[in-house]
Amino acid sequence: MNRLLRAAAAASLVASPLMAENRIDMQRPDAPELAAPGDHVIGVRTMTFTDPGRVDVVNATAEGDLPTYDRAITVEVWYPAAEGTTPGGTYQTVLRDGETETTLTGQAARDAAPAEGSFPLILISHGYPGNRMLMSHLGENLATKGYVVVSADHRDSTYSDQNKFTSTLVNRPIDQRFVIDSMTALDDEVGQIVDDANIGVVGYSMGGYGALIFGGGGLSQLAVTRTEPAFAVAPQNLLAQNATGSAELDALVDDRVKAIVAIGPWGRNYGFFDAESLKGLEKPLMLVAGSQDDVSQYPAIRQIFEETTGVDRYLLTFMSANHNAAAPMPAPAESYAVSEKLGYAPFDHYADAVWDTVRMNNILQHFVTAFMDANVKGDADKAAYYDGLVETAEEGVASRDDAGAEKPDHSYWKGFADRTAKGLKMEKMSAE
Repeated sequence: MNRLLRAAAAASLVASPLMAENRIDMQRPDAPELAAPGDHVIGVRTMTFTDPGRVDVVNATAEGDLPTYDRAITVEVWYPAAEGTTPGGTYQTVLRDGETETTLTGQAARDAAPAEGSFPLILISHGYPGNRMLMSHLGENLATKGYVVVSADHRDSTYSDQNKFTSTLVNRPIDQRFVIDSMTALDDEVGQIVDDANIGVVGYSMGGYGALIFGGGGLSQLAVTRTEPAFAVAPQNLLAQNATGSAELDALVDDRVKAIVAIGPWGRNYGFFDAESLKGLEKPLMLVAGSQDDVSQYPAIRQIFEETTGVDRYLLTFMSANHNAAAPMPAPAESYAVSEKLGYAPFDHYADAVWDTVRMNNILQHFVTAFMDANVKGDADKAAYYDGLVETAEEGVASRDDAGAEKPDHSYWKGFADRTAKGLKMEKMSAE
């Protein structure tokens, strides 16, 4: 199926009866250019990787021997599929309450044969709590554009097994490196198409926390020496391995990773990062945030933007959006009902009070495609979609002649039709 047919098919999914199918592949007619699905039909597989002998943070105590266990991580892997693959399939998952079952519908064909070729790897890392399906819209979208995408269920951080927050604080960047290493070591037919020299990371909330560490922006000294609040204190100084200057952090940072997108990254709001630690970040960075984020705190995200001085970085802001800006898939139909376990409808775990989720998803797909294509695939022309934009979108001028060609005074955001970039802001700071 060629690009135009795929885009037309995707655009048709906005009709309301299809919302009941919990589609993750919807495209609004006003979606920016690079949100459109790519040329590849895609497949998907579920795998489990096990890291033996990982420290068991949940059961660790203040003194004594540290317990260990085999840490199994289930992942969803999207990839370009062989020609002739029939697109379409479903996913079985659960809602925010960890109990309510839901079925998602998308474009990936379950267990399809992979396409021939070599494709860069993208890791997707969810928040706390979350699961590997939370950003499935992005996983599918990137796979259609020639990426192998792996999205992990981080243990102790999922809807079904949410546990002590200290486990997430310690394990998240370690998980990210382990999943990447596991994918690049695969010797099956999917592993054979992974370009293990060119990798990108996308993290949301605690996934963004981990990605900053994994990218070299280690934890601050406050993070490893504090004695309160209790949720932030790991037993036996286990967080020290993720701190700036540690040998473990130096070994964790991966030269194969070429770019990081951190969406609503958590941690600066509690001093887990500071200016000294963030200047160690080594990877080109795009931050995405809502200006009203009251979880990771938008002013703290701006501090991350200002303090990652070692790299060129960008901050895409959804004005008036909260913590759910861009990352979560559209709220499943089942999330509209009150959960007996939670005592409220989990709808607001996925949705934003101001922004339409599909619009935010499409905008994220557009910018992640541009950023990863430019930095991971080396397609320098794609940088024009995020670099050099008029900072506040509505200050751009849409000026075209009768044939649709841009006039010299045209300054509207590249890839956006007139009036469709409203409410967005893109800022850049260059490496010092």
